[in-house]
Amino acid sequence: MEIKMIGSKIAEARKKINISQAQLAQRLFISAQAVGKWERGESIPDIITFDRLAKILGVDLNYFSENFQSVVIEIAPVESLVEQSNELPSGKRKNKLSWDMSRGNWVGADFSGLKNLNEKFSSSNMQRCLFIGSDLSGLLLKSNNVDRCDFSGSDISGSHIKSSNLANNLFKECSMKETEFSGSNIMGCDFSGSDFTGAAFKSGGFQNNPLSNAVWNRTSFNSMQIIDIVFDGTIEDCYFENCVFKRVTFRNSTLINTFFKNMSLKGIRFIDCQADRMTYEFLKNGKADLSGITLLLAPDINF
Repeated sequence: MEIKMIGSKIAEARKKINISQAQLAQRLFISAQAVGKWERGESIPDIITFDRLAKILGVDLNYFSENFQSVVIEIAPVESLVEQSNELPSGKRKNKLSWDMSRGNWVGADFSGLKNLNEKFSSSNMQRCLFIGSDLSGLLLKSNNVDRCDFSGSDISGSHIKSSNLANNLFKECSMKETEFSGSNIMGCDFSGSDFTGAAFKSGGFQNNPLSNAVWNRTSFNSMQIIDIVFDGTIEDCYFENCVFKRVTFRNSTLINTFFKNMSLKGIRFIDCQADRMTYEFLKNGKADLSGITLLLAPDINF
């Protein structure tokens, strides 16, 4: 394969989804200089990175071959899809949502109020789309790029967000109960008022996401990079294990039965917080600055 041809194709696809070299590099967990070298034809990605790159850019791996010809796919509006499904005989309406929008490039579409999406948007590039008040429970987003979309007021409980990039999206007042985020980079997303009861974050990035009044109960963070985050309110029965903390703040928080297993917790600041004895000892063992924490008084026991 011609290196310079591959570089120009990477640059072309990147510009089509309107992201910078630095933003692409961030989603690939590499340096912006490496992306620049690809686009100048000075080097090419390895095969594993090629696969991830194709998913982020919303293209097939064949796109990078010399003989690839782009194909334009016309997709009917959501309204007509719903109308077509309603035309099915009443006995078959149970399976009326037979369409699949995976591997699509969606910009500015309004999918508000939809339900039963499940795997229908996997491996897609979605920008500035609306999913307001939708039932997305049990959703699988695998290898998706989701940028500046609005999911406010949606039920995303029991979903799996896998190997995806979520950037600058609105998830206000969403139910994230029992949702799993694995291998995903989540940046600049507003989760204010969302319920993370039983949610799990594994092996990814969680950076600069507003979280005011979010619910944290039985929530787990494992092997995550947590950067520029402010937690508030009650954090109960949660755990943070093998995470990297940078500029993380707990403000006006009450930490109860919350487990911290990290080599160093020096990247965390506590402001006007309270903690029970067990949580306090976990923090102390991780050499956290405890000056902003007061111990919760043990309840009186009467015999």
